[in-house]
Amino acid sequence: MTPHTQPTNNVVLLVEDNPDDEALTRRAFRRSKLANDIHVTRDGVEALEYLHGRPEGESTGWTHPLPRLVLLDLKLPRVDGLEVLTAIRSTERTRLLPVVILTSSDEDRDLVESYELGANSYIRKPVGFEEFTRVIEELGLYWLVINLDPPRSDGPSEAPVG
Repeated sequence: MTPHTQPTNNVVLLVEDNPDDEALTRRAFRRSKLANDIHVTRDGVEALEYLHGRPEGESTGWTHPLPRLVLLDLKLPRVDGLEVLTAIRSTERTRLLPVVILTSSDEDRDLVESYELGANSYIRKPVGFEEFTRVIEELGLYWLVINLDPPRSDGPSEAPVG
């Protein structure tokens, strides 16, 4: 058995189209003293390009290393969050990536479908800043400090799982 190693990349990918929610998340991370870099994509297409993109003209290698965590909104333009989650879970490179749904959706079907598609957690965004900050602090403590990520490879494999 090989020892578990944490990824060296400290980036959180925030997939969020609402600038106010992005700013609130960034403030909550700073206030919670979470030192992770936050990379924001504004829609599902940008998120998938970030996760699965290759340098122009290259057939191997990746444009970006995998993030430590994906915070994924569901209601996104172009490609919605459930489609992004499906794509993440269907590709060898990203299938084990921790994905937390962070949404304002009150729809039970969104909750159920998110878990059916492989979400690791589902959090409804609190309305107030204090409560939102507390939630982000607890989320960050668990997913970025306590939780052990599976070993990963940023190698060229892109074979769908299945």
